Amino acid sequence: MRDSPALDIAAQIQAAGALVTVHDPKAIANAQKRFPALNFADNVEKTLQDAELVLHLTEWKIYRELDPAKMKSLVKNAIMIDGRNALDRTAWRNAGWKFRALGRADEMAK
Repeated sequence: MRDSPALDIAAQIQAAGALVTVHDPKAIANAQKRFPALNFADNVEKTLQDAELVLHLTEWKIYRELDPAKMKSLVKNAIMIDGRNALDRTAWRNAGWKFRALGRADEMAK
């Protein structure tokens, strides 16, 4: 398995005391071997169930195609941080999410 900055970030957040649940559409088995302390879910819905914060850290198409309104019904707090600038921020905000994307100049003004 190649290096995964997303999994490294998840492991660091968990080490700081957060409960972290991870989803990967292709490499769960390999990721579980490399990061056995992380919680893994086999689908996006289970991953988001009762989440207080969602970090989008990979560019898989499956995540870009998510329905923000449906996903909002699963989480405790509809807060999305898009670390890849891959999601449609207007769609997520219109669905009621607090949405931030790293590296977007206009994000600081919101």
